[in-house]
Amino acid sequence: MVSIQQGYIKNQDRKSNIQTSDEKNKSILISRVMETTPIDPVAFFLASKKSFEGERTFWSNPTNTIILVGLGRAFDINVNNSEDRFKEVETKWKNLTQDMNVDQHSPYGTGPILFGGFSFDPLREKTELWSDFSDASFILPSILLSVIDGKCYLTYNKIDIHIDFTALEQLQEEIVSEIDEAIETTTHHDYLKSEIDPNRWMDSVAEVTEDIRQGQISKVVLAREIELKFKDKIMTEAVLLNLKEEQPMSYLFAFESGQSCFIGASPERLVKKKGDEIKSTCLAGSIARGSTMDDDEELGKQLLMDEKNIFEHEVVVSMIKAEMQEACETILSPDSPQLLKMRDIQHLYTPISGTAKPKVTLLSMVQKLHPTPALGGFPKEAALEKIRNVELLDRGWYASPIGWFDVRDNGEFAVAIRSGLLKGKEASLFAGCGIVSDSKPESEYNETNIKFKPMLTALGGIKDGK
Repeated sequence: MVSIQQGYIKNQDRKSNIQTSDEKNKSILISRVMETTPIDPVAFFLASKKSFEGERTFWSNPTNTIILVGLGRAFDINVNNSEDRFKEVETKWKNLTQDMNVDQHSPYGTGPILFGGFSFDPLREKTELWSDFSDASFILPSILLSVIDGKCYLTYNKIDIHIDFTALEQLQEEIVSEIDEAIETTTHHDYLKSEIDPNRWMDSVAEVTEDIRQGQISKVVLAREIELKFKDKIMTEAVLLNLKEEQPMSYLFAFESGQSCFIGASPERLVKKKGDEIKSTCLAGSIARGSTMDDDEELGKQLLMDEKNIFEHEVVVSMIKAEMQEACETILSPDSPQLLKMRDIQHLYTPISGTAKPKVTLLSMVQKLHPTPALGGFPKEAALEKIRNVELLDRGWYASPIGWFDVRDNGEFAVAIRSGLLKGKEASLFAGCGIVSDSKPESEYNETNIKFKPMLTALGGIKDGK
C-alpha cells in the first residue's frame, strides 16, 4: 500500500510540516512544495534536456498566468482499450491520494499534479505512429516547476520509504545552473513534405457532404495529415520556443513519451475547473486573417455573417450548453459569438461558464464534452462512426483532451489542435475542418492548409506566409 504525505515550504524553509509514517518499511508518496526565486519556465524545460529528455512536459495557458513544467516520472497511469478510461484514470488517482492530508495553503497549480491526455477515439485501430502514447496516459512528475501569477514554485514528488529529496534537489539545481548557457536554435529547417492522398481526402469530404444532405447526420469533422522528413533530428526545444513567440494567445503544450513528442499551440479550451467554477469554450467556424487591417476586418465581418460557419458554431454551442446545464447549477454565456483572432486564422468564439453541482468532477466533464461537435461532429456517436469509416489517419492524441489536474480536482484541459507529433527526423502534422451540407471539398482542403500553418511555421517551414 502507498500512503501519501504532503508539505508546503515557503522561501525554501527546510522545516517542513511533512509527517513521517508511523509504519516502518511503508512506501510513501511525498510531495514537497517550495516557493523559490524566479526561474524562466521555457529555459528550465530546455536546460533539462540532458537529464530528462523523453520525460518532459510543458503547459501554459493563453494568458501565461499558469505555466507548468514537469520533469521525470514519480508515478504514471496508462489505460488502453477501455471505454471507461476517464473513470479508470480518476479512480487510480483517487486510490493513490485518498489518504493524503492536503495542505490547503499550498498554492493552486502546485503539489501533486497529473499531466497527460487521451486519444481521440479508443475504438479506432491503432498504428505504429502513436505507439509511444496510450489511450489514456498521465504522469506525476518527479520535479514540477509552477509559475503561478508570476510567482515561482518547485514541487518534488517521490514514492519511497524515506523522506529525502536530496537527489531531486541537486538535479534541479544542476538544471538551473545550466539555464544561462547559450542554446542554439534554428528558425528554418530543410525538409521533404508529403501530403497523405489529398485527392482521396477531398473525395471523402464529398461523400460525407452527400450523407449530410440526405439527412444521415448533421456534421462530421474530417482531419488529414502531412508528413515532414528532415535532414537532422528535430529540436523540440526550438519548436517550443517558436510556438511561444508566434502563438502567444494559445495553450502551449509539449508531452514527451519515449522517442516521441506531441507538441502544439491550441486556441481552444475544453474545460477548466477551479473549486466549483467550470469554464468551457465553443470554437467553431473560421476564416483567414487579412493582409491589411481593413482586409482583416472585412474577413471578420464575413465570418460573423456566413451561414455555413454560423450553423457550424451553433451546433457546438448547443451541445456544450446542454452538457453544462446538466452538470451545473447555473450557466452563463453570451447570446452571440465573438471573433477570436489568432496569428494565421480567426474563429467564431463563445465562452460558457457555470457552477458545478455536487460530485461533478473535472474528468467527468472531460468525458461529457469530448469530442465536441467542433472536433467530432453531431450527433456524437454517428459522427465518430463515420470518422472511423472514412478518415485516412489514426488521430492518436490529435483533437483530444490534453491537460492537467491535481488532488483537489482543480485543473484544465485544452483540445489538442494546431499540433504535431515529432519522432526523430520526422514530423506528422494534423488539421481538420467541419463538414456540413454545403461544404465544398476544395474549400475545406484550403482551410486545413491554413490550420497547418502554426506548426509549419514553428518547424521553420513557412516564413512571411510562404
